[in-house]
Amino acid sequence: MLKAGFLCLLFATSQSVQLPAQDQLSAGKNNQVTLKYMGAAGWEIGDGSTTILVDPYISRINGPAPPGGGSGHIITGDSRRAYGWGDIASPDLAAIDSHIPRADFVLITHTHYDHILDVPHIALKTGAVVVGTESTQNVLRAYGVREEQLITVRGGEDYQFGSFSLKVIPSIHSPLDHKHYFSSATAPAGMKAPLTLEQMHPEGGTLAYLIRFHSHQILAFGGMNYIERELAGLEPNVVLVGAGASRKEIYDYSGRLMRTLSYPALVLPTHWDNFLAPYSTSQQPALDALQSFVQEITAASPKTRVIVPKYFEAIALPAK
Repeated sequence: MLKAGFLCLLFATSQSVQLPAQDQLSAGKNNQVTLKYMGAAGWEIGDGSTTILVDPYISRINGPAPPGGGSGHIITGDSRRAYGWGDIASPDLAAIDSHIPRADFVLITHTHYDHILDVPHIALKTGAVVVGTESTQNVLRAYGVREEQLITVRGGEDYQFGSFSLKVIPSIHSPLDHKHYFSSATAPAGMKAPLTLEQMHPEGGTLAYLIRFHSHQILAFGGMNYIERELAGLEPNVVLVGAGASRKEIYDYSGRLMRTLSYPALVLPTHWDNFLAPYSTSQQPALDALQSFVQEITAASPKTRVIVPKYFEAIALPAK
């Protein structure tokens, strides 16, 4: 159960007025697209027939924190096992199965454990097609995911998949550790499971994804950075924007993004919570810190709605 502080999250808008409840945003229409936040950078996007996951991470292990803290902070008094980089961490299969009964496609932005740890089990369980970098696919190969399920991309691809299309966009990782984070490492081919956290953690390059689904264009980021020129000409109506504290290391982060994307109708903050904390732990400190992000978007794009998502609650997009 989520604690009361998190259950009582209110939506924020550009005018700081409470939005209608999520289930009132346009319920019950054919081909309606809904989004659910799974914590960290994880999302479920679906229309009742096709389910797309982005960076699904349910296990929320007590693992190593990113350099400089990032969006993950060790919880004082946490009694769970603490995992180090040299440890093998097992996904929480019961939690994954409870929250992810099906998946058709899984999109991975980069190969850090808070993005990839649960994906082998999800892929093996559901048979979903996984789209990601060579680094991502080498981790999945280590766990025996079939080659037919793996689509390796590098950025620039634009593919049609039945009811949706997918533009793969080159991107860049969050500026962790006060801009000192840099990684050119890729998870190598030929690894054998089980893998340590260090083995499955090489970034392998970072991507963003533009998902064109029915009448919507949803742009999904997996961290707090972007390459402005790669976004030129895109006009998504929904953007999943990395909202963790490291975004403040980027010049005019929210303003440049909103202007480049022609002021999208809806922004959903992502990767803002403390992903080292169990779902049952209050996220109030992260919520308090998130308010500055909401204010940044409001100032840069007054007509844009900002919805602070609740874990696993459906946000229904209005039919266009």
